[in-house]
Amino acid sequence: MIVRYHTYELPFRYPFTISKGTKTHQPTFIVSLEHLGIRGCGEAPAISYYNIPVEKMIADLDSKKIFVEKFAFTEPERYWHYLHHLFPQNTFLVCALDIAAWDFYGKLKKKPLYEIWKLDPSIGPMTDYTIGIDSIEKMIFKIKEKQWPIYKIKLGTPDDITIMTSLRQQTDAIFRVDANAGWTLGEALEKIPVLKDLGVEFIEQPLAKDDWDGMKILFRESSLPLIADESCVYEQDVEKCNQHFHGINIKLTKCGGITPARRMIDNARNLGMKVMVGSMNESTIGSAAIGHLVPLLDHVDMDGPLLLSDDIATGLQFDHGKVILSGRPGLGIEYSERTA
Repeated sequence: MIVRYHTYELPFRYPFTISKGTKTHQPTFIVSLEHLGIRGCGEAPAISYYNIPVEKMIADLDSKKIFVEKFAFTEPERYWHYLHHLFPQNTFLVCALDIAAWDFYGKLKKKPLYEIWKLDPSIGPMTDYTIGIDSIEKMIFKIKEKQWPIYKIKLGTPDDITIMTSLRQQTDAIFRVDANAGWTLGEALEKIPVLKDLGVEFIEQPLAKDDWDGMKILFRESSLPLIADESCVYEQDVEKCNQHFHGINIKLTKCGGITPARRMIDNARNLGMKVMVGSMNESTIGSAAIGHLVPLLDHVDMDGPLLLSDDIATGLQFDHGKVILSGRPGLGIEYSERTA
């Protein structure tokens, strides 16, 4: 197996702001695995508050590249376990390699991933479109510019209710709210009933990721479903979130790729929890990996390619929220490799 990688700073169409800060570009790490003339590609975007920049992914991969390349690949699950032990502190790198392994495996078998998993790509939820924190005027402009059936609205400001009231006047679309851990328990208890009246479907990560006592109270009192994001990073977090959240939002990059994400979906289902897979502003490569999981999900947020003004791959399309995969083997994408 030959391993190659590139890094990119993919520009957003508009500055992207959540309760944790603003960025104009999404740094991302792209890795490819090549053998027998077949190349699989994977992606892991770098997120600053998880302290795994692309430089860390590069350094870790370079330090053990020979072990990655010498592994006798047979199927992705076995490969993931090897990578998991090889890079125990870097799930982002493991994610990129795991996605590449699944892409390679699908091409080796000459089947798209959903076919390997016996899933029907015609079923499953539509993706939402994210409206980042901005002035109310700019948030309204973004909604008018991108007519979409479901919007994910980033909140976590003193003006949350004013923002949502103003946006609701513009559209009858479904609203979801992502506070990105930006509320206190008191704020959540005060805002959630108002947001329900404004037609919000659910609240994502209302409180700090480790405020389990607060979430226990909010789980009991909330009139809207609560979905864990920052509180649900790894496989072992799924059970911790039970009876604190009504569902989980899985991020491939955080949990370590497609392989653990599929187990997390099963675990959440066994606990009676709703399941969502979310975006970390991936390009078409990482977003396509999410796309093949859509038939297993209640909700999906995979709008990375829609938020970016530059992409590095093709093969994934969106039709007013509907996710359209190419049907080609593996991820079904074509990566236009170039230097950053």
